[in-house]
Amino acid sequence: MLKIEEIHELIKLIDESTIDEFTYENEGAKIKLKKNKEVVQQVAAQAPVAPVQAAPAQQAPKAQAPAQTEASEATASENLHKITSPMVGTFYASSSPEADPYVTSGSKVKENSVVCIVEAMKLFNEIEAEVKGEIVEVLAENGQLVEFGQPLFLVKAE
Repeated sequence: MLKIEEIHELIKLIDESTIDEFTYENEGAKIKLKKNKEVVQQVAAQAPVAPVQAAPAQQAPKAQAPAQTEASEATASENLHKITSPMVGTFYASSSPEADPYVTSGSKVKENSVVCIVEAMKLFNEIEAEVKGEIVEVLAENGQLVEFGQPLFLVKAE
């Protein structure tokens, strides 16, 4: 398996190149890097994991599906902006466990306001609001695994 430093170098090289997608497989481990909107996206599936650890990950999509359906219905009916996850990772509502969340329902945000952090491979990526408005709903829970493109917040844009 590649070392973290090697993966970081791969991300940097892919980001600077014209390649849109890259896949690396070795000894049952697979790393897939994709570019999207000038950000290198990363999806990693590792060698088989013990069933005890795999069970929560298998249950996560089932738990997320109703929230995504409700989010898309609410967006369509109320013309709300969805802030989505730009990568696969862990959603954190605040900068540390002791800190208050960046935003909650009713919070006012600007385009460059940080609304959460998505951690991917020990890299903490600050996610910005993208629009000026008011947070209507927080769709992800602190510590939840989120997928690429998964809605995290609904914002009533101004």
